Amino acid sequence: MTAYNYQLLIKQLLHAPLANAADQEIVYRELVRYDYRALCMRIARLGSAVLPGQTVAVMDWDSHRYLECFFAIPMQGAVLQTVNVRLPPEQIVYTLNHARADVLLVHEDFLPLLASFGDRLETVSRFVLISDSLKPSCPPPFATDYETLLAGGDANHAFPDFDENTRATTFYTTGTTGLPKGVHFSHRQLVLHTLAAAAAFGTAPVQGRFGREDVYMPITPMFHVHAWGFPYIATMLGVKQVYPGRYQPDALLRLIGREGVTFSHCVPTMLHLLLASPLEEEVDISGWKVVIGGSALPRGLAQAALDRGVDVFAGYGLSETCPILSLGQLESGDVKEPETALTQRTRAGRAIPLVDMCVVDANGVEVPRDGQTAGEVVVRAPWLSMSYLHDEAASAALWEGGYLHTGDIGTRDATGTLNVTDRLKDVIKCSGEWLSSLELESLISEHPAVSEVAVIGVPDTKWGERPRALVVLKPGVDASADELREAVNRRVDEGRLSRYARLLQISFVTSLARTSVGKLDKKAMRISNA
Repeated sequence: MTAYNYQLLIKQLLHAPLANAADQEIVYRELVRYDYRALCMRIARLGSAVLPGQTVAVMDWDSHRYLECFFAIPMQGAVLQTVNVRLPPEQIVYTLNHARADVLLVHEDFLPLLASFGDRLETVSRFVLISDSLKPSCPPPFATDYETLLAGGDANHAFPDFDENTRATTFYTTGTTGLPKGVHFSHRQLVLHTLAAAAAFGTAPVQGRFGREDVYMPITPMFHVHAWGFPYIATMLGVKQVYPGRYQPDALLRLIGREGVTFSHCVPTMLHLLLASPLEEEVDISGWKVVIGGSALPRGLAQAALDRGVDVFAGYGLSETCPILSLGQLESGDVKEPETALTQRTRAGRAIPLVDMCVVDANGVEVPRDGQTAGEVVVRAPWLSMSYLHDEAASAALWEGGYLHTGDIGTRDATGTLNVTDRLKDVIKCSGEWLSSLELESLISEHPAVSEVAVIGVPDTKWGERPRALVVLKPGVDASADELREAVNRRVDEGRLSRYARLLQISFVTSLARTSVGKLDKKAMRISNA
């Protein structure tokens, strides 16, 4: 009866770093540098200003402030809503109203954006200004600024205990159809995701390890799936953390060099921009470990990173899965053959602890693990979003049959390695046969003249659909459509690609459409190429 009922609450992640790494640094650009003691005091001050049960929404760049919000707001029994500032204004105001936000923290860079929809907010009653200035002025409707709020808070605030199943966070997916859907996660789910991911990264046998001696910097927005959960992992481990603010390739590279960053995560587009930056030649990025997610990791991009000494590999997950499900880390046997190692790095990889992953046919029956038979990827794990916020119909479809449906098509081999071959909505259907757009993209990306590529299905009266590659060439480098098709046809002749790949059309473009989180926007591409 006297034993402590240890709930899996986010506040429990702070015990070890405060005891073991109190002097470790948290860095924000060139502006802020403090240790874990100060982090915990600032978390306490912020938490004391939050009311339990509130929904507190945040519009900020990646910063030490966002890290503090990741902890303080849910630790007080409130809900943290991370706002996707790259959505159109009408969708931002929808998400704030749909989540019933009570408090809104806004970086001054987004004041013009707020002005465009502020009069349509239905539930927000308090506004807090975020600024990098020492003494910012607060225009209406702001009651105070972030640092003043913290200054008036209690540095010794004691966070309450409560049920670990209490909701901690909410954010909205950027779906290709309809309005954004709200996903939400409890304290228990976030703690278990943190523990399982830390185990997966900490026990990596060959490469891709994330441990206490690493220096972490996110290059994925903190508003998107908790920056893939890494701020929680990094804080629990007590590592040095570097927050870059707004993403600018040269500034990111300077931080990597100056602060000794060893571990990051980003979408393929961001890695491509970093490798293409002129500053990349001045900054030694060898030994930098980078997890790629959000979109498939093309083989050409992976090889370009490896050539610069970057330990690059894929991770797999969705907004609905918190997000990490599997990692493309190498096993000891994979490193013997460079081609095998490159293939493993670019695949979705093996499931991390506690993930039950299956590839099933249209009847929900698991397909053979032969590396060839494709089906939909379905999963169970203790951290998956149990529903969409205020959307029973979509929630039922998400969990049909008791597994979360990812909407991804893939294969698994005898080792359990998952290879995602397409999204259900992006797969190209030629004469009734499925053709993988991701496989074609990865193949075309290996051509030395190709900077970026996206493959979509376009309507065809004879075949139903045929593949079309939208190709961005490297500056000053030329290639013909026949040249690119030759590599695809050669793969068909070898029996490694469907014969329908010969239908490939190639269009050279100057840029590719992208979503608000940097993913390829194939819906927009299909509309413009219909």
